[in-house]
Amino acid sequence: MTETEIQNILEKQHKFFQTGQTLPVAYRIEQLQKLKDSITRHEPDLNLALKADLGKSETESYMCEIGLTLSELNWMLKHIKKLTKETVVPTPLAQFAAKSFRSPSPYGNVLIMSPWNYPVLLTLEPLIDALAAGNTAVVKPSAYAPSTSRVMQEIIEECFSDEYVAVVTGGRAENQALLNQRFDKIFFTGGKTVGREVLRHAAEYLTPVTLELGGKSPCIVDSTAKIPLAARRIVFGKYLNCGQTCVAPDYILCDKAIRDQLTDAIKSEIRRQFGKHPLENPNYGKIINRKHFQRLQGLIDSSKVVIGGQSDAKILRIAPTVMKNVTWEDAVMGEEIFGPILPILTYESLDDAIQTVESHPHPLALYFFSEDKAAQKKVLDRCHFGGGCINDTIIHLATSAMPFGGIGESGMGGYHGKAGFDEFTHYRSIVDKKTWMDLPVRYQRYNKFKRKMLRMFLLPIIPTKPLQESTATPVLY
Repeated sequence: MTETEIQNILEKQHKFFQTGQTLPVAYRIEQLQKLKDSITRHEPDLNLALKADLGKSETESYMCEIGLTLSELNWMLKHIKKLTKETVVPTPLAQFAAKSFRSPSPYGNVLIMSPWNYPVLLTLEPLIDALAAGNTAVVKPSAYAPSTSRVMQEIIEECFSDEYVAVVTGGRAENQALLNQRFDKIFFTGGKTVGREVLRHAAEYLTPVTLELGGKSPCIVDSTAKIPLAARRIVFGKYLNCGQTCVAPDYILCDKAIRDQLTDAIKSEIRRQFGKHPLENPNYGKIINRKHFQRLQGLIDSSKVVIGGQSDAKILRIAPTVMKNVTWEDAVMGEEIFGPILPILTYESLDDAIQTVESHPHPLALYFFSEDKAAQKKVLDRCHFGGGCINDTIIHLATSAMPFGGIGESGMGGYHGKAGFDEFTHYRSIVDKKTWMDLPVRYQRYNKFKRKMLRMFLLPIIPTKPLQESTATPVLY
């Protein structure tokens, strides 16, 4: 698609948004329901496409893509009426008589740029949030997942006209053409390098941006952890989607006293979950393309491999691999792995582990396996990360009840559920001042009496006892 064609789409979307048609809640509900019905009808097509692009099994496709997308849709359909309501807030006495409220308003024309690793979920979930908030949208799926992109384009075009939601396919040229345009909001999921480019372009128009990036997410395991269970959950989170998950445990940082025990347990779990010959397992995924495959092979140090390391270039598969005796000088620790390679490092004390994590850029996720409540609190208090789990991996993102997002170099902003609605919404603060009376205190000419009144009106009374909850609607304080 040419830049001129993209400009024409944006012009149509701008005109459509200006009609106000996207604003009624009934319209938003109708559009979300259409999308839900279409996804359900096309589920077999999505399964085949995800298998072709990433080797995902039907179970994994539903668990991590289609099912989570439908879950977000159901959540939004259930809560959208409440989300779109104005919220009344207390009005200072100095503004008497008035009503103060926050009014949600859509940004307008939004751009959603999605990655290849979870192409259904990470394309449609932000789209759901954007439409629920009342926006129009241009969707740019990844060119690296062409089969899935084609099905999603079919779904979107089946549901919406391009003046409401448009799909732009292609590669770098189309990405560049889109970033050259003026949007009211940009939502990007992907790597840090492109994320910086998105932010640079957005700065030209002061466009608000949500960046969902990545990083080296640590998995800390202390000596109190239940080793067999920890191994099981780590293996699940690490090798899901062949390790191509932005919140996958990037490396293990464990108490040196349990390293060998943990390593053995992980090796046993890999065999249990994937079999003795994982490259032949039909439910094990594949690497997205040859370039990524070759990059991952370059990160494997065969002298440090304790299990795995095998690969098949014809089908782009790399077996679940574990490496120990790894240091920060190894190639595998120099970048986000984004593949089925798990390095194991050790620490002397928990303070050392925390120092190691905090000496590197803030990760998108952190996982801590421990039965020690004090240690859990210590890690949560002192480590900075986007989100995570205690005694599990990756499941924190599988809910609409909590926002998902990064911090620092791992991203900015968060979405899912209400947070997703908020991410595509501007909240206007409005005072509705009544006309049946007008306090003269604020007007010139000023005098001693007015100053006294202002001090009384503007300084709220600080209670000496805890306030009791009231069912009454607060109006003044």
